[in-house]
Amino acid sequence: MPGPDRTGATDSLILASASPRRLDLLRQIGIVPDRVLPADLDETPLKRELPGPHAKRLAQAKAEAIRAGAPDVFILAADTVVGCGRRILPKAESDAELRQCLELLSGRRHRVYGGVCLITPDGTMRLRLVQSVVVFKRLTAEEIDAYVASGEGRGKAGGYAIQGRAAALIRAIEGSYSNIVGLPLFETSQLLRGAGYRW
Repeated sequence: MPGPDRTGATDSLILASASPRRLDLLRQIGIVPDRVLPADLDETPLKRELPGPHAKRLAQAKAEAIRAGAPDVFILAADTVVGCGRRILPKAESDAELRQCLELLSGRRHRVYGGVCLITPDGTMRLRLVQSVVVFKRLTAEEIDAYVASGEGRGKAGGYAIQGRAAALIRAIEGSYSNIVGLPLFETSQLLRGAGYRW
């Protein structure tokens, strides 16, 4: 796959993320990072931290962690947080966590917060927070059992992947679909263009 067209530009782009979904989303709009360097951070929410500020803080922390060892390049980082009211849902790692998330989301509206941070080669930081609303249908016990058994929700914020089987469980969304998947593409592309990155 060819890299981005940088006629007249010498700057490279690092994606500070371990998420294959974010890399796929960037490629969808023609952006191919020069390197992918995940930041190893403690993502535990702070005491009384709300979902939106949590997403912004982690996106910024990821970008800054990579910037320390890679100056003079564009660094893009993001974090996706599922919030139900003031509560931050986990990245479900067990069947029990998956089940708890689905039971909580069943028949309810919740928000997906996407924090995006871009650090430019001159060290300027640009930070955005994008919100999307997701409405789940009221789930039956059988539907919850089947989704948990599929394993698809493991490691996903809120215990589900809208781009997979969970699409059949979601009644409506408001806002950016790509933000729910893992990266708000419109806002990310605007950040990059506004900062002078071309592809």
